[in-house]
Parts: sequence; C-alpha cells; structure tokens
Amino acid sequence: MPVVDPDPKRLPHILKSIPADTPIVMLNLLRFRDKARYKDGEADYDGREAYRRYSLVAFEKVKGVGGEMLWAGDTLAGVIAPEEERWDEVLLVRYPSIQAFAQMLADPEYKQATKHRTAALEEARLICNQEK
Repeated sequence: MPVVDPDPKRLPHILKSIPADTPIVMLNLLRFRDKARYKDGEADYDGREAYRRYSLVAFEKVKGVGGEMLWAGDTLAGVIAPEEERWDEVLLVRYPSIQAFAQMLADPEYKQATKHRTAALEEARLICNQEK
C-alpha cells in the first residue's frame, strides 16, 4: 500500500528519538498523482498543482521555524534503485531542530494545507537526516 502521510502512531516516538539540539535535513521523495484526489473526489488539476498549493503555505512555515529549502529537483532516473521505483521530485529541507519541525507540524495553517499534499501524492518518503 502506498505511503503518503506520517503514521500518527509512530510519529511521536520518532520526534522524541532524535536529539533535541540536532539540526536536521529532511529528504522528501515525491510521486505525484495524475489527478489530485481530495476526500470529496478528484480535482480539475494534477498532483503537481495540488502540491504547489501545499507548498505556498508549507515553505513559509518552514521559514517561520528557522528552516530553509536547500534544494529541489525533478528526478531523471534511479541509477541504484529497484527498476519499478519511480520518484517525480526530490526536496532537501533543513530545520534547526526536530522541535522546529514538530512546531511546524502543529501549526493550524500548516495542518490545513496538508490536505493539498495528501491529495497531490501517490506515494512519498520523508527521511530525517543529520548532516556530518
């Protein structure tokens, strides 16, 4: 089954398991739907457009907690990956700490915008990393 949103049972443990004062970089792997799919049905636009609508709010909230977008790009090919694995876009987003990330997740405007993210994505990965 495709994964799009964080598992609400695992997320609190993950947030607590990362050292509080550690800057993090989130690796986002995104595969978009052909048509955005909201709870009340398909939209008249594609997944990239729905994700753009999410991003308008999300990137402001990232900045608001002291984070920054490091890099974004379209995926060309998986050189070392299962043949059937396909991603459309990759993002790297830095946060000053896991608490800053959690603060953003709790923001009411951010929460409201996630409906566009969920509608946009066929599958996703969000992987928390520590820079060396």
